[in-house]
Amino acid sequence: MARAFAPDGDRFVAILDDNERMVVAGLCSQVRSLVAPTAGAKGESADPFEAIVAGLGDLATDVDPGAEVPDRAFGLDEDRDPALDRLFPTGNREDEQEAAEFRRFTEQGLRRRKHDNLTTTVETLESAVDDQWVVTRAQAPAVLVALTDVRLVMGERLGLRTDEDSSRLEELAEQLDPDDPAVFALSVYDFITWLQESLTQALTGGAPFAGGDE
Repeated sequence: MARAFAPDGDRFVAILDDNERMVVAGLCSQVRSLVAPTAGAKGESADPFEAIVAGLGDLATDVDPGAEVPDRAFGLDEDRDPALDRLFPTGNREDEQEAAEFRRFTEQGLRRRKHDNLTTTVETLESAVDDQWVVTRAQAPAVLVALTDVRLVMGERLGLRTDEDSSRLEELAEQLDPDDPAVFALSVYDFITWLQESLTQALTGGAPFAGGDE
């Protein structure tokens, strides 16, 4: 049973078993591939989250494919992965040319920083001993950003763009068989959210995270 992050001196410790750490590390590695400065060439269609959200069934078909993505970036090819727009929102919502120029000068640097954050997170997960995921205070900001990026990409894949989307997907999931891949995908999304929130609370010195175990 996983346990939330808790302070331990100048570090933060969560308890995750081998399978839980493997899932989190795998997602971080996939997002790292997505944001790598050399990734995203025009025409690429491979979806790094295919294994997680494959067979979404009703959850997938109920998402409006024409729905507008928040902060849809200007000055980009139409075949750009919309998850990247969630990770790298446009710098100008009014002027397409200025938005493209801003992205040209800033996105590669942002990609490198996100790539480094995700690498740090994977390394801490792979260094776990006795199921203890240890994150130092210096590493915590990078891990928080990495978990946020994983949630953003998963949210885009699942069609989670509004509060209404979240409620709709939860209702649909309740109607599915517990072994349905869609139920697993949503449970992983909730698990990543829980980890992120518990690390945030531990870092800011709040009370022990409510719920204890997940």
